[in-house]
Amino acid sequence: MSGVRRRSVLAAFGGTVAAGTVAGTAEAARVATPAATSGEAAAAKPGGGKGRYEREISALLRKMTVEEKLGQLQQLPWSWDTGPGGGGTEAATEAARKGQLGSVLSIYGGKSNNALQRIAVEETRLGIPLIYGFDIIHGMWTTFPVPLAQAASFDPKVAAADAEVSAKEARSHGIHWTFAPMMDVTHEPRWGRIAEGSGEDPYLTAKLTEAKVVAYQGTAKGRDLKAKDRLAACAKHFVGYGGAEGGRDYNTVVVSESQLRNHYLPPFKAAVDAGCATVMASFNTINGVPAHGNSHTLNEILKDEWDFEGFVVSDWTGVQELIPHGFAADGSEAARLGLNAGVDMEMTSTHLVAHGKKLLSSGKISEKRLDDAVRRILRLKYELGLFENPYVDEAAVIQEPTAAARKAARSAAARSMVLLKNDKKALPLATSAKSVAVVGPFGDSDDLLGAWAFPFAAKKAPAVTVLAGVKAALPDAKVTYALGVDADGKDTGKIPAAVAAAKAADVTVVVVGEASALSGEAAARADISLPGGQEQLIAAIAATGKPFVVVLVNGRPLTVGDWLASAPAVLEAWHGGTEAGNAVADVLFGKVNPGGKLPVTFPRSAGQIPIYYNHESTGRPYDANNKYTSKYLDLPYGPEFAFGHGLSYTTFETGAPRLSRGSVSARALRGGDTVEVAASVTNTGDRAGDEVVQLYVHDRFASIVQPVRKLRGFRRVTLAAGASTTVRFQLGADDLGFWTNAEDGRFVVEAGDFDIYAGTSSEATAKAALKVT
Repeated sequence: MSGVRRRSVLAAFGGTVAAGTVAGTAEAARVATPAATSGEAAAAKPGGGKGRYEREISALLRKMTVEEKLGQLQQLPWSWDTGPGGGGTEAATEAARKGQLGSVLSIYGGKSNNALQRIAVEETRLGIPLIYGFDIIHGMWTTFPVPLAQAASFDPKVAAADAEVSAKEARSHGIHWTFAPMMDVTHEPRWGRIAEGSGEDPYLTAKLTEAKVVAYQGTAKGRDLKAKDRLAACAKHFVGYGGAEGGRDYNTVVVSESQLRNHYLPPFKAAVDAGCATVMASFNTINGVPAHGNSHTLNEILKDEWDFEGFVVSDWTGVQELIPHGFAADGSEAARLGLNAGVDMEMTSTHLVAHGKKLLSSGKISEKRLDDAVRRILRLKYELGLFENPYVDEAAVIQEPTAAARKAARSAAARSMVLLKNDKKALPLATSAKSVAVVGPFGDSDDLLGAWAFPFAAKKAPAVTVLAGVKAALPDAKVTYALGVDADGKDTGKIPAAVAAAKAADVTVVVVGEASALSGEAAARADISLPGGQEQLIAAIAATGKPFVVVLVNGRPLTVGDWLASAPAVLEAWHGGTEAGNAVADVLFGKVNPGGKLPVTFPRSAGQIPIYYNHESTGRPYDANNKYTSKYLDLPYGPEFAFGHGLSYTTFETGAPRLSRGSVSARALRGGDTVEVAASVTNTGDRAGDEVVQLYVHDRFASIVQPVRKLRGFRRVTLAAGASTTVRFQLGADDLGFWTNAEDGRFVVEAGDFDIYAGTSSEATAKAALKVT
């Protein structure tokens, strides 16, 4: 009913539209009594905690004292390489010896892991094994590209390859559990932790999340956890962390219920559906309620609505931080609020252990809730096979990347690169070049592993530099290097030497970007341009008039500034990991034809932030000829590079989307019916290459304003020169409906008109019309 306010077709999903309140209130969370705790209901009802090993768990629970139960809820940190009882390990060692410790984080190495495990298993009354966790974010010894780069591949197999290699290496060391994947959707490039996620789109993030969870945990419904090459996964950070105000880490998040459910929650639902073993609470508040004390998100949505049977772990001191948040008065109240809200394990702070027994005796927490948390933790230990085989084979520990792992990392890095610009076919570079100059702070730097690389990977398996990669690709050419400027861009005194190198070479590769420390946790930047004098270096090389290309290495979108116009070609290589330099050379010299796409918008200026493709339309959308529309006076409209953008060394042509039918009823959608969308794609160039066909949906009129576009399908295809194929997608209720602001979770499909776009970026113009009746 174009142009007319539609009625909601709620018969498809039941109920009527109600004005819901936003996600939780501080008062409701603070006064919740133990009897009202949702997690207990999840443990009591069928499917909500009634999984495998329940007989063994129940028998063990009956033997446990209150102190032993509380101990299972405790995770303590470890200092590397000192062994049990050594410096920084005393607290964990003593707690393990008392049988009052559930988990240890940041411990690795077969010898250390076995030694502590023996204390827990052989020197305690019940012999309950410990679960060992570690931040294996994008590799252990073999570092893959940062997750944001992996998202640029638009290929779930890339994310899966990282998880499979990482799991095999980590499990050999006795690590059982990784605090990954991170699935925080964000519109904030200033936020350093954008490097750890998959960008700004919930659908892309959900697909990559699903692939990584299954690859970490195994294919048996995500539960092949006893295998020696698998890890328990952790969906983090629950929830809304990517919405931190100003991009400042740990900051406030204000979000409506519909935005929470449509934008932030879908990747977590995908993780839970894939069998993800654990979930980590986030540091932020959600509408004034800290995530670690938010019963609406942890209990009502995660444990009740989604029937999540795993356990929720706090983030580092997340329970303690309820106090500085101003939510809890002291440690006792923090423990009560955290446990009753749904946190099952406390990381590093110790309020549950310290105050739990008194809280229990006073009735402020219930024995039923305590047992529920312990049951969830014990279940994972059984699923990991730790009661049967608590120790690791010290002779089988993997100590360095294998050749196969390096090959996988090199392929992943190359598939993740995005060709942003390529005027006059400046790339690929000719392999016949007699001389090449590599200049810039990251040209001969191994600081390419990125944020959250395994702490010791840089020493044992440092990144291959771009200079080394170029030399290996052109063994007979003269390859020179000049720094130009340092990574901070403060020392520009070596620019003349870089200019001289460029003048003496046939072509110059300028490698600029961010140090790994400039992205990741606690690494927000107000200015996301190239640091310091790096832009001066590009300008100086451009002024020589000699051929050159620019390679960016970074963990977030950058504002590229005026230098973009002077650069013939720009390759976004990200922080590419162990094999970064070889992968860059593979793409520069055409061994690999780049096919990556941007998983996040690149703004023209930090003043545009937040800018993202899936925004709502205003009542006065942009009109270049009308001052009184939504735009800046001093900046062109739109981003520098849009979501989904990425070029190739060949050319592609995509046809308009074709629908299997022009209309479908909401009733049919409810029954699982779908509409097929087909789009043809042809390689019109002279070399084989990859293209990512992308499907977007626009709900033109809705009871809640919908994004101008939503990604609802993508497919990366490889085509020989002149070849064609047809890519097909299915659109169903999940793609055409949305969540309302009802706090109890109301999903609707409404009658009306939809634009269905298919193309090679979020700016695709080819479309077809679909009517839902």
